[in-house]
Amino acid sequence: MFNYFWFFFFMISVVGFSQKNTIIKTADGKSILLKADHTWEYINFEEVKTETESQLPEIKTDACNLGANYQEPALNGKIQNQLKRGKSSIPYIKKRVAKDLNCNPEEVILLFVSEQKERGLYHFCANGKKVAYKRIGNAVMKSKKKIL
Repeated sequence: MFNYFWFFFFMISVVGFSQKNTIIKTADGKSILLKADHTWEYINFEEVKTETESQLPEIKTDACNLGANYQEPALNGKIQNQLKRGKSSIPYIKKRVAKDLNCNPEEVILLFVSEQKERGLYHFCANGKKVAYKRIGNAVMKSKKKIL
């Protein structure tokens, strides 16, 4: 009876720990997100543009069309406090966007936010370009979806 208890406890533990996404680094320094549904994707990996993506018109400086008194959307304080521990709060994401687009973090403006504890979607305007970033857990990456 005692052995059955330990076997049952072990199986429950294995199932519980196997449901989380995991981030690992390869020998050459690339970060990989291993998902619970047995798929994976590169994080911080510059993708090669396809022909259709390169044919899209590039958004010019006045493309954001923000008024002089534009205010960024309000954020959920509880979620942002939890994300500070994993360095994935809005100031950290803005620094990441600024680094990717070669500008200052003060020039990055939040246009849209949809976030939950586990994931989030963020649209920014920086250097006159509209970009989208997504967050899964504490991993932040550029979204593949185009913003119009």
